[in-house]
Amino acid sequence: MANIKSAKKRILVNETKALRNKAIKSKVKTTIKKVDAAVAAGDKELAKTSLLAAISEIDKATSKGVYHKNTASRKVSRLSKAVNTLA
Repeated sequence: MANIKSAKKRILVNETKALRNKAIKSKVKTTIKKVDAAVAAGDKELAKTSLLAAISEIDKATSKGVYHKNTASRKVSRLSKAVNTLA
C-alpha cells in the first residue's frame, strides 16, 4: 500500500477510471453481440439498426479514450462487413 498522499489519490482515481472504462467496454461488447445475433439470424433490418447503434457506441468509447481510433475503425469495419454479407 502506498504511503505518500498523492500515490494514494492516484490509486483511487485509477480505480474510478477503470470502472468507467469497464462499463463503457461492456456496453460496446453488448451492442456488438446484438449485431452478431441479428446477422446469425439473418434479420437484415434488425442487423442494420443494431449496426448503427453499435457504431455510435464504439465512436463514443473512442472519443472518451477507451478505444484507440484504429481499434474502433477495425471493429466498425468488421461489423459492417458482416451486415453487408446479408444483402
